Amino acid sequence: MAIPHKTLRPLLAASLALLGLLGLSTQAAELPGKGIAVQPLKSSIAEESFQTLLVMKALQRLGYEVQPIKEVEYPTAHIAIANGDATFMANHWNPLHADYYQNAGGDARLYRKGVYSGNAAQGYLIDKKTAEQYHITNIAQLKDPRIARLFDSNGDGKADLTGCTPGWGCEAMIEHHLDAYGLRATVTHQQGSYAALIADTIARFKAGKPVLYYTWTPYWVSYELKPGKDVVWLEVPFSSMPGAQQGQDTRLPNGKNYGFVANQQQIVANKAWVDKNPAAAKLFAVMQLPVADINAQNHLMSRGQNRSADIERHANGWIAAHRKRFDGWIEQALAAVP
Repeated sequence: MAIPHKTLRPLLAASLALLGLLGLSTQAAELPGKGIAVQPLKSSIAEESFQTLLVMKALQRLGYEVQPIKEVEYPTAHIAIANGDATFMANHWNPLHADYYQNAGGDARLYRKGVYSGNAAQGYLIDKKTAEQYHITNIAQLKDPRIARLFDSNGDGKADLTGCTPGWGCEAMIEHHLDAYGLRATVTHQQGSYAALIADTIARFKAGKPVLYYTWTPYWVSYELKPGKDVVWLEVPFSSMPGAQQGQDTRLPNGKNYGFVANQQQIVANKAWVDKNPAAAKLFAVMQLPVADINAQNHLMSRGQNRSADIERHANGWIAAHRKRFDGWIEQALAAVP
């Protein structure tokens, strides 16, 4: 018996709606991360939130249930990820964190493929005015008490070096260099909250006083104190690296030697987890973020745009401006699923 035309139309509409729902359901079910929790970690460096958030948003696009970031310092983070207590960290510095990586189990328990952000530089800088006035080009010159006293900020006669927060890895490098270059008697490594220390350093610079500090890129400090204009990098007398980095030559192709090798920032993750999640493994390997983009975002934070809502807006803005690249990462990750 033929179905009346008036009856056919609502039946057809209902059928199409049902097919649409089934299609959406199937599409959601096909996302490789559905029902799988992800725990991201980062250090106490607030400026790492941007990079971490971009990875989190990419994982969410793959269907993963990404938890809020937990903040722990690098040594603990590597161990937590290796033990499966967390999933990934977006700011593993290679080779700076080589000892942390090996101590947590190395390649047997951790995964790091690709380069998230390359050519991360580190080193020691002083204000250009003092450098030119006293012809200071090498940190070994601070063995001279007369030179060291120029950078004395607390009246003890020793140079005060704005250093590195304990647990970041750079503090071990600085401590090693103080011994290797014979600077213990004339230089004090000022440690604590780097944010507070560098704020005081910048204030001293703006007051026209000599400054001596450690920093790295990408980071906003080099926006405030511009190398070549406001400050200059100091060379070291020879290459000297501690721990797992021992024996590495820190001399750059241009002949300069600032005491640190150029680092690659990589996404490090739990190996057992990524073995079961090929889409995430591929994502971690292919994501790449230019140093200039990190510097620009970090500079915004230094200018007061440092709330969670600000960083969320920065991440969403970056994705919108680089939609093709971001979608390409997702496509490559999905293609990795067997």
